[in-house]
Amino acid sequence: MRKMTSTLATALALVLSTSIVFAQDSIEWYTLGNDYAHTRYTPSAEITAENFEDLEVVWEWDGCTFEGYSGRSTPSYINGTLYTVSGPRRHVVAIDPKTGETLWSFRLPNTGRWEYSMRASYGKGITYTEIDGKGVVIISTPGFFLVALDAKTGKPLKDWGRSVPIDSFPETGVVDMLADLGHPYDPYEGIPLEVGYITTSSPPIVVNDTIVVGNSAEQGYLQARIENVPGDILAYDKNTGDFKWKFNIIPRPGEYGHETWENDAWEWTGDVSSWAPLSADPEHDLVYIPTNGATIDYYGGFHPGDNLYGTSIVALNASTGEREWHYQLVKHDIWNYDTPTAPVLLDLNVPGQGEVPAVAQVTKQGFVYTFNRYTGEPVWPFEMREVPQSEVPGEQLSLTQPFPTKPAPFEMQGIGIDDLMDYTPELRQEAIAALAEYDMGPLFTAPVHDTNERGKIGGMMCPGGAGGANIYGPPVADPTSNILYISSMNNCESLRVIPGEEADARIPEPTGTTFAAYANDRGGRRPRTASGLPYVKPPYSRITAIDMDTGEHVFAIPTGETPDRIRNHPALEGIDIGDTGTGNVVSMVVTANLLIYSDVDHDGQTALLYAIDKQTGEEVGRIEVPAQSRYGMSSWTHDGHQYIMLQTGAKLTAVALPAADPGQVGYGSN
Repeated sequence: MRKMTSTLATALALVLSTSIVFAQDSIEWYTLGNDYAHTRYTPSAEITAENFEDLEVVWEWDGCTFEGYSGRSTPSYINGTLYTVSGPRRHVVAIDPKTGETLWSFRLPNTGRWEYSMRASYGKGITYTEIDGKGVVIISTPGFFLVALDAKTGKPLKDWGRSVPIDSFPETGVVDMLADLGHPYDPYEGIPLEVGYITTSSPPIVVNDTIVVGNSAEQGYLQARIENVPGDILAYDKNTGDFKWKFNIIPRPGEYGHETWENDAWEWTGDVSSWAPLSADPEHDLVYIPTNGATIDYYGGFHPGDNLYGTSIVALNASTGEREWHYQLVKHDIWNYDTPTAPVLLDLNVPGQGEVPAVAQVTKQGFVYTFNRYTGEPVWPFEMREVPQSEVPGEQLSLTQPFPTKPAPFEMQGIGIDDLMDYTPELRQEAIAALAEYDMGPLFTAPVHDTNERGKIGGMMCPGGAGGANIYGPPVADPTSNILYISSMNNCESLRVIPGEEADARIPEPTGTTFAAYANDRGGRRPRTASGLPYVKPPYSRITAIDMDTGEHVFAIPTGETPDRIRNHPALEGIDIGDTGTGNVVSMVVTANLLIYSDVDHDGQTALLYAIDKQTGEEVGRIEVPAQSRYGMSSWTHDGHQYIMLQTGAKLTAVALPAADPGQVGYGSN
């Protein structure tokens, strides 16, 4: 197996120098994605194909006292301690990795701006750094505060940040980030909803001496008014908490890309947030920002133009906030094709190009866009192809969109007759009938409006807004082989827009003041077959392995087991339907020996953990676990034993070999 190239080795050495590995028998999990490259790879090697089925649950940590339920936070294992966040108040928690005992917890007092946050319980983790040789845990909160805590005690960091004029708030260790956005706001209530709203879900990232903070807005499919605030990127000095810079994610007059916002929409349109995690190349002081689209989903007639930096990847100098390069993945994005996963950094060896420092962005629409991470040049060419146009009054879609020539798409794109189920001729006709009143077409098929003359119920968007790939099943990569593993599902969505005022009446606390001409019809009528079987061919979910040196697919396997409702369906009696997959996007981790993922058995209830051969896709082991892991997984080595951490709703579940059980005699011996 090929060794890592020099640049990545240097980058890993930089990370290791900050105590990623502090002893021979300890291998850490440092960031949300383990490393700045966000590979979710660990060199931990105790667990193998031969002993995988000996794994057992050694402890469970229950976050129910923090009202945790989403299971989206990947804990970091650093200096012998686990750190995570839990619950809608985003408690910061330190946990003993041997026993699962809570060591300390911290949260800010409640505020009105916290109570409104639509992503309060979706905190995905913490970031860690050292200041004057002392470990520091940093998080961004649902109320849009930046918090720095002493990693040993959980107390707010002294002489850091600035005082916040809210009762009971700590005098130090906190920054009110709303003060640096430039919008009128109340410290307790936040930005008035008629102006917009901003919150956070993914943690910040520390790049050398700079903390870079992403953000998130109200979901675009829950908006029907045209005003909101932009998701501008903020940065702070890690040593003091002082504000350093702001990057205007919607360009202002005189800035690059301003002309892509026609109708002066830059003045009042918002979103374009960076709710997915960030990645970085500390050696070159670069941070990579994935973004979503502008206000609102499914209709953009009020902001004509390509709308830069919507649905893009943007490389910024971490120290200055200067744009190094960018690429817009979807122009004038109305499809909810927000960039949902962290960019993955790999050092490739591309035939005909040699060593290429790369960044790969996995998308909802089933593409992997791959760039030279220093220049932004595509590793393989992109083709600008014509795409369908809209008949919704006032809508002006881009005539073309970029299509990578490599790698090939990892999921079904668009939908036609050949994509429909064909177990029998009768079932194929049933699927055709189910879709007769819907617009079928290629990727980027447009929504229909409620009074379209053709009487169509919806425009079929395949993949739908949930992906393809999505946030809760992030890709993983093995930097020793440069294979990228992507979890995806075969998912379509019927898009229909209705008058904005009608849509707005269905939203409890809308942002903005002016109704859009059209907005999402949340009542959405999905195609349904007479038999109840899915109308598309399987697999309904899969893991695709791609050799990123060549851009070629290595293997694709269904995930989980064929659901009972399909395998036992009377219309399929006597037909070998194969393994359809569950239809779930799955969480994964890649180790020195295995690709490991979590899904459910055919009953839809029994959670299983699978071990997969990284080169062939062959299953080499499976075990039953208490619950399916949500969002992500991690693996690390503590006291000489490798653990797999499952994020199981309110709980964290630690799985390891029996020798790691703290109740075992000889625990900790190698």
